[in-house]
Amino acid sequence: MIESVIYAALSKAPWIIVLVLLLQALRAKYNSGLNAIPGPALAGYTDLWRFLVVWRRRPELEHIKLHAAYGNLVRIGPRAVSVSDPAAIKIIYGLNAGFVKSDFYPVQQVVAGGRPLRSLFNSTDEKFHAKLRRAVSNAYAMSTLLNFEPLVDSTTDAFITQLEQRFADRPGLDGVCDFGKWLQFYAFDVIGELTFSKRLGFVDKGIDAESIIGNLEWMLDYVSVVGQIPWLDKIFLKNPIRLWLSKHGLLTSKSPIAAFALQRIQERNSEKLASTIPHSRDFLSRFLEAHAKDSSFISQERVTALTVANIFAGSDTTAISLRAIFYYLLKDPAKMAALMAELLAQQREGHFNQEAKFVKWEEVRELPYLGAVIKEALRCHPAVGLTLERVVPEQGITICGQFLPGGTIVGCSPWVIHRSKDIYGPDSHIFRPERWLEADSVHLSEMNSFLFSFGAGSRTCIGKNISYLEMYKVVPAILMNFELEFARPDLKWTLHNAWFVKQEGFKVRLRRRCSQG
Repeated sequence: MIESVIYAALSKAPWIIVLVLLLQALRAKYNSGLNAIPGPALAGYTDLWRFLVVWRRRPELEHIKLHAAYGNLVRIGPRAVSVSDPAAIKIIYGLNAGFVKSDFYPVQQVVAGGRPLRSLFNSTDEKFHAKLRRAVSNAYAMSTLLNFEPLVDSTTDAFITQLEQRFADRPGLDGVCDFGKWLQFYAFDVIGELTFSKRLGFVDKGIDAESIIGNLEWMLDYVSVVGQIPWLDKIFLKNPIRLWLSKHGLLTSKSPIAAFALQRIQERNSEKLASTIPHSRDFLSRFLEAHAKDSSFISQERVTALTVANIFAGSDTTAISLRAIFYYLLKDPAKMAALMAELLAQQREGHFNQEAKFVKWEEVRELPYLGAVIKEALRCHPAVGLTLERVVPEQGITICGQFLPGGTIVGCSPWVIHRSKDIYGPDSHIFRPERWLEADSVHLSEMNSFLFSFGAGSRTCIGKNISYLEMYKVVPAILMNFELEFARPDLKWTLHNAWFVKQEGFKVRLRRRCSQG
């Protein structure tokens, strides 16, 4: 009797599961207050739609296409809405707007000692973020970073030397440089030098040192997809068993970046090596000062998290921006010629030490065409390729004439915002630096305010100035030392969107410039 009842129940179990899932999907679709917002049919029922879109690795194109079809608001999940109206940036990301980061961000927290480590970037706690930012923000001010300029110059000198020795003026395949890869090597080593006064070894060795890049790419592939259904992270990497094993030292999930950081911190804390520490005050020294002032909040564990976040957030994104700058210039020789004319004019006026392989910030920071090229590359190819998700406050909000209930996930994508014809003109889809020089003061202010490459509001990327310092210095340095051309002009690069939109297949040939002119 009991066996027959159990058998009957089990035989109906699949249908019960299907019914429960169907009811859940219907509830998600019709009980969220978002029915009036258009979007793909499946997206209203399940987050599986956006999971699959990101898994296919070109979600930025899907978002652009959807907004072209549906307008300013697109429903991309049962409780998720993408917004294309630039005016919404001030509503969603403005200071004290009350929108907190969504559960997408904690997926990016690494685990140490059985606990996920919060950082400025991945924390959803606004009070924690504000306190931590106050403790370390001075280290990221441009006035502070200019003291780091010799560290940037050191890596730039090594980078130019390696390009000269390995690729410049070489015939055949020996002269083909995977420029995209080498720009990433450069960006990693600069942030390593700024953080630890020690390069990670990419430029000097010409390899992915300690598989750091490979590890980071794996993590980005994971968080970009799993972050669309964040509770999956509690099953895969942050389940109770893995956290318990990590807490008791039975599971080592330490990334190569974390291992490098811990080694540098141990060296810095060692009195034996105190006399060998460079006089330059790098990020690590400033984080340790913050630790000394308030060790209960800036613990040694948090110092490690801050240094790891520097490498994670400050390397890949800058490399992506540098690739975009050079790629677009090579695709449009007239733009390259205009920039070279500006740089050579500076040289004729006595700037740029011809014996050095780098330029000074003061020599380039106000060059108008260089600035326009950098801004336009950031606009055309922003590093971040997903919506920057926020959670609507409990009372709800009206955006683009539509009320969004509290708890709705809402956000803007830089790839969508930067293609606004209202802000950037009817040719917003093309690379044209001149738009930044032709605009009147009112329009220029508007374009700048909606340049969303580094986010907006209190959560604007704290490393923004680092990225600008690198770009303004290394772009002229490379162009004054080399003439570049595509190794295969007939080939386009390929893009891989795993949270950051990385480019692949960007190969060039380099020729030394005669007397840099």
